[in-house]
Amino acid sequence: MSSAPRLRILALELFEAPVALRMPFRFGVVTLTHAHQAWARATVELDDGRRGSGAAAEIMGPKWFDKNPALSNERNVEQLREVLRLARQAYLSDTTPDTAFGHFARHHEAHRRAAEALGHNPLLAAYGPALLDRAVLDALCRACGLPFAAAMRANLPGIGPRHPAFAGLDFGAFLAGLRLGAQVEARHTVGLADPITDADVTEPLRDGLPQTLQQVVRRYGHRCYKLKVGGRLEADLERLQAVAAVLDAEAGNYAVTLDGNEQVAGLEATGELLERLRRTPALQGLARRVLYIEQPIARDRALGVDLQRSPLPWPVIIDESDGTLEAFEQARDCGYRGISIKTCKGLYKAVLNAARCAQWNAQRGQPGHWFLSAEDLTTQGGLSVQQDLALASLLGLTHAERNGHHYVDGLRARPQAEQQAWAAAHPDLYERAATPDGEPVTRLRIAGGRIAIGSLDVPGFASAVLPDFGAMDPLHPP
Repeated sequence: MSSAPRLRILALELFEAPVALRMPFRFGVVTLTHAHQAWARATVELDDGRRGSGAAAEIMGPKWFDKNPALSNERNVEQLREVLRLARQAYLSDTTPDTAFGHFARHHEAHRRAAEALGHNPLLAAYGPALLDRAVLDALCRACGLPFAAAMRANLPGIGPRHPAFAGLDFGAFLAGLRLGAQVEARHTVGLADPITDADVTEPLRDGLPQTLQQVVRRYGHRCYKLKVGGRLEADLERLQAVAAVLDAEAGNYAVTLDGNEQVAGLEATGELLERLRRTPALQGLARRVLYIEQPIARDRALGVDLQRSPLPWPVIIDESDGTLEAFEQARDCGYRGISIKTCKGLYKAVLNAARCAQWNAQRGQPGHWFLSAEDLTTQGGLSVQQDLALASLLGLTHAERNGHHYVDGLRARPQAEQQAWAAAHPDLYERAATPDGEPVTRLRIAGGRIAIGSLDVPGFASAVLPDFGAMDPLHPP
C-alpha cells in the first residue's frame, strides 16, 4: 500500500445517452423499455508528472436503487444524476494529492451524508462514487501503463485501513493472489415478462436475436440461468414449471439461481415458495440445480430476519440490502451466506467483501461457506460490461449474470466507428453482425454459454479503447 502512487484529480466529466430496449425487461416492480446510460471521464496527474485519462459507464436503472412507488421512473433517474453530481463535487472540492483509494475513503462518509440530506438511501448514494472510482482507476492504470489485474495485484490503488470498514484485513496478501481468468460463464436472466417458448410470442421481433428462453438456450448454449420470481406463489410456481420444462429438455446439466428482487413478503413466504418448489414433481430437476436465492425480502426487513433459526434449503444472499460498507457483516450475523457484487455498487466495496469472504472462510476452515455472486444491472457493451466482467473474474467468480446483451441489441446505439473500435480491440468479446435491414452492429459474443475475456488484460481498466464522448450529451442538466 505504501508504494501506491498519489494523484490529483484534474477533471471529472459526466455524460449520458439514451438506451432503447429491444424487448421489455420486467424485474421487481418495474418493466423497463428504455433507459439512460451514464459515463464518467477522469483526468489525473501523478506526483511524478505522468497524466492519464480513463472512463467508466453504468446504466441508470429506475426502481432498483429506490423502489418507492410514489416516485416515477424519471424521478429515479434524476436521483442517480444527483448522486453523480454530488460525488463529482466532493472529489473535486479538495485537490490534495492522494491514492486512488484515498480519494474514495476520505470522501465516502461526507458524500453519504450529503446524499442522505437529499433523501437518498445508501444504495443510491453509492452509485456516484462507484462510477467515478472506476474512471479514476482506469486513468491511473493508463498513466502507469498497467492492466487492471496487474494493478490490483500490486495494490496500485492503495486499498487499506484509510476507512475503518477496511481495517483488520491484509489487502496486500489478498490482492497478490488474484488472477484474471480466460473466460466467464454467462448466467442468462429470465425476466418476468420474457416469453418461454415460441408459442408464447405474440409480437415477433424479427431482429435476428433470440426472443424466447427456448431460442436463447439453442443460440448461446448457456449452462447457468437466473430466474426472476415475483412474490405471487402460484404464479411463480406455474412460471417456474414452464421454465423447467425448457431447461430440463434442452439445457443439459444446467444450474440456476432465483432472484426475488425484494418481492417475497417475508421469511415465512420465502420458505413456503422454496418448499413448494422442492415438492412440485415438475420442478424436481430444477430444484436439484439451485445454487442460491438472491434478496427475496425487502431491504427494510431483510436484515431483521434470523436465517440461522429458520434455515432455508439453499443459501440466501443479499443484493439490494447492500447499501453500506458494513452491510455484509450485518447480513452474515443474520445467517445470509453471500452478497452480490455489481460495479454500480462500488469497486472497492466488492474487493472489501471478497477479502472478508477469504478471511471468514479461513477462520471457519470451510472454503466457500461465505461467497460472492456476480449480478447484473443491464450492463451495456463497451466499458460497462468489460469492467464488470474483469472485476468478477479477478475476484474468482466463474459465472456472472448477463442480461444487457439480451434486452438491448449490442452497441447499436453507439456510432459505427466506435462499434468497430470495440470489436477490433476485443475480438474475443465481440462479434460483428448485421441486422435484418443490413445495418452493421457489434454484439457480445457468447459461445457454449461462455464469454472469453482474455483481451481485457490490457493497460487500463479492462479496455483498449475509450468511447466517443462527442456522441454523448452532458449529464442533464449540464
